[in-house]
Amino acid sequence: MSAWQLYALSGLAWFGVGMWGLFAHAHWVRKILAVNVAGSGLFLVLAALARRATTPAPDPVPHALVLTGIVVGISATALALSVARRLAEVEATARLDEDATHEPAAPPAGADARAGGDAAPPPAGGGAPP
Repeated sequence: MSAWQLYALSGLAWFGVGMWGLFAHAHWVRKILAVNVAGSGLFLVLAALARRATTPAPDPVPHALVLTGIVVGISATALALSVARRLAEVEATARLDEDATHEPAAPPAGADARAGGDAAPPPAGGGAPP
């Protein structure tokens, strides 16, 4: 197996992992990261295909496409992250899914569990507050 074939197969593996991550995760930030992984795999395949010929010099066109793709990928990632941040602000979902499934920490001893410890003490007469 030649070096360019190894690079191309590695790029296909990265692309596959990125596509799996894109469809397997629901959180937007993880989807954005998965698209970046898939794009990196595609860049690796394109760079490997530039050297597949037996000529001494590689084809410069795929290398130019990879450089252009990196610039476009960085710009698209910045835009996607800003949209995801705005979406998290609007929907108030800045936490990842795994963070939401953890049990909340126990309140400190002596704190009112119903109000998170910020409630006023009950009235002296024992009745309901006015």
